[in-house]
Amino acid sequence: MNAETTRRDVLKLAGYGASAAVLTPVLSQLAAHAAGTDAKKLPRRVVFVVQSNGMSPKHLVPSGVTRPKHGRPTNERLEETSLKGRTLHPAIAGFAPFQERLALVQGLSGRIAVSDHSANHGCLGACPANKGPMLQTIDSAMSEALPGIFPHVAIGMPDGAQNILNYRVSAAGPGKAIPIVCSPSLAFKSLFGSVSEGAGRVAFEQKTDLLDFMAADVKRSRDALAGEERQKFDQYLEAFESLHGRQKELLAKAGELKKNAPNLGEKAASTTSSIILEAQFEIAAAALVAGMTNCLTLTSGGGGQQFGKFPEFNIPDLHGIGHGNAYGRTSSEDCFTELRQFHVKLIAGLAKKLEGVKEGDGTMLDNTLIVYISDSGEDHHPALYEWPVILLGNLGGKLKTNGRHLQFPQYKAKEHRTLASLYCTLLHAAGKPRDKFGVSDPGLKGVDQSGPLPDLLA
Repeated sequence: MNAETTRRDVLKLAGYGASAAVLTPVLSQLAAHAAGTDAKKLPRRVVFVVQSNGMSPKHLVPSGVTRPKHGRPTNERLEETSLKGRTLHPAIAGFAPFQERLALVQGLSGRIAVSDHSANHGCLGACPANKGPMLQTIDSAMSEALPGIFPHVAIGMPDGAQNILNYRVSAAGPGKAIPIVCSPSLAFKSLFGSVSEGAGRVAFEQKTDLLDFMAADVKRSRDALAGEERQKFDQYLEAFESLHGRQKELLAKAGELKKNAPNLGEKAASTTSSIILEAQFEIAAAALVAGMTNCLTLTSGGGGQQFGKFPEFNIPDLHGIGHGNAYGRTSSEDCFTELRQFHVKLIAGLAKKLEGVKEGDGTMLDNTLIVYISDSGEDHHPALYEWPVILLGNLGGKLKTNGRHLQFPQYKAKEHRTLASLYCTLLHAAGKPRDKFGVSDPGLKGVDQSGPLPDLLA
């Protein structure tokens, strides 16, 4: 029985009638939604914040810690400094209220992802930058480890062209780019359609009604098959039931969703970069608090979008500040610092909202990890000998992020580690351990590129 015969016979035997016209395309997409499971089993959650145009390593250096004025640190062993009693760099001073929950991680390399500007999927995938989605990125992998109603929510800010979707940051696997939704209005409707008014509510209810109508037909079609064909169809049935259950669960949670749904107002349709980003952070916080997802990616540009604009900060061209344009300030560094302060303010605001929600004996923030990174590593034109990362939170006590500055050994040192090792660490902490992630750096012969970072695992 070939595929076409199977499709035709199933529709005939099941007596689909009017639903036949919609069932076939729905079935072809259901498997993509099969990852959704009960979020209550694993309350831990992770948020990836990816900002374009580089993250200066000196922004992570606290008071009392020295760094060479030119070049990179040359330490051969890990150097750790407590953040207690120290002052954070002005660019990240907004994290001060959470200083005891921070790990400022320096010295991890990502040379495999070197590119002229953005590392694209290489940032979260630890893989070459310009070959498209070669493999699964860490945010997608973590979504499998920490499943939710929506396994993975990916939203962000577009470039100057106001693209609705960005396909250059996340991936579910080889050739499977994950779209970053860059429209707050679309993101809101996708997540909160069950409690919104007007067209969003109608579309949600129609989708749920369709699934209710088709439920018996899908099960009946399975009974019309036998042997190998039935086994193949089982994956679609499982996916269908997962999607159907997600819609039902969202309806059941309507009261909680309505309570937490953000009131975006004019922000939903804004074309101003900072307002779009503010709206997306509000949506992200609401989605987390309402229990809609345990894995969320927030991008500010990213994936080659270093050409975006923040005219509201008198920064009409991000590419320009990467080449030294000060735009009326003392230096381009002042522009970078101001933009970093704005992003830190949004991240700290998200952390504060999670800290204000009780969960068990603590708060939601106690069970959350926020990973702040740039898709362009350490600079506008990155070398990726070091890739600065800021970690806020410990994922339910699984990580040691209790106010630490970590300077890992220099590139090619015997104890040097890579960004891939950090991602292995996150998967170990999430209960889905991997000892290899991404593509190994051929320039690190003799250096162990496998396994997690013991110094970060609790």
